[in-house]
Amino acid sequence: MVARLAHGKADLARAVAFRAAAFPRRSGVDEDAHDALSAHVMVEAEGCLLAYFRVMLFGWGAGLAQGYAAQFYDVEPLSGYARPIAEMGRFCVASGGVHPDVLRLAWGAMTRIVDEGQAGLLVGCTSFRGAGWEAHRAGLALLAAEFVGPVDHLPGQKAAEVVELAAAGPVGDRRASLAGLPPLLRTYLGIGGWVSDHAVVDRDLDTLHVFTCVEVDRVPRARAASLRAVAE
Repeated sequence: MVARLAHGKADLARAVAFRAAAFPRRSGVDEDAHDALSAHVMVEAEGCLLAYFRVMLFGWGAGLAQGYAAQFYDVEPLSGYARPIAEMGRFCVASGGVHPDVLRLAWGAMTRIVDEGQAGLLVGCTSFRGAGWEAHRAGLALLAAEFVGPVDHLPGQKAAEVVELAAAGPVGDRRASLAGLPPLLRTYLGIGGWVSDHAVVDRDLDTLHVFTCVEVDRVPRARAASLRAVAE
């Protein structure tokens, strides 16, 4: 099993087809202008694609306005950030679930890209399956109560259809609420990540997503060491 960068048109075509199956669009078109600006990471075993994500690296905060998330969020509050920012997107795995080692390799590859790019932030849009926010009420309530980011860094509203996290109401069963979060989002939160104070409804992808940010220097030391061991 190996994690590697996509090379050439054939690799990119495989990657786009893989993520299109994971994120089917009503418009039927998954390629976009960000593909040309991204590094595409593929996790494979015996030629079979098991996981994929793409990464854009911006030299400092102002560059984030050219990223994918900026289509949906006003990222101006992060424009003054003085270190590089890595934007991770389209993270997906093969249908039917995958071995934990696949995820370890994917995160190891991400860690290596972040470290080599000297990124201070890892950002992206993390999606819930299904655009109807009521189905995700428990998870959104937990995010509102415990994981909204610092006011001076929070992205503003920009999308046509948004949901305020606070509208989800109080947290009920915390364990059940946590289990209701997407696995990728739980991973981000587990390494100290935070989210926007609102979610964006994406009808084309039939998802609800939140802006997610991890401050690299605040990742717990033991977790950072574990990720870097895989990266090496």
